[in-house]
Amino acid sequence: MTELQLRLRQTGFYDGEADGTYDRDVENAVRGYQLTRVVLADEPGVYGPATRASLESETSQP
Repeated sequence: MTELQLRLRQTGFYDGEADGTYDRDVENAVRGYQLTRVVLADEPGVYGPATRASLESETSQP
């Protein structure tokens, strides 16, 4: 989860602590990312395969 938080930070959707916890802030960041990138294959707020592939395609390995 820390990698997810750091990648979301790279895109500007998350500014919280990278502590590895999938809390409401991270879920909201994932949801915002999905909405702006039109990732429809995963449920809103769920870090599924489509969201991961999209996020990894536009960020660098933290």
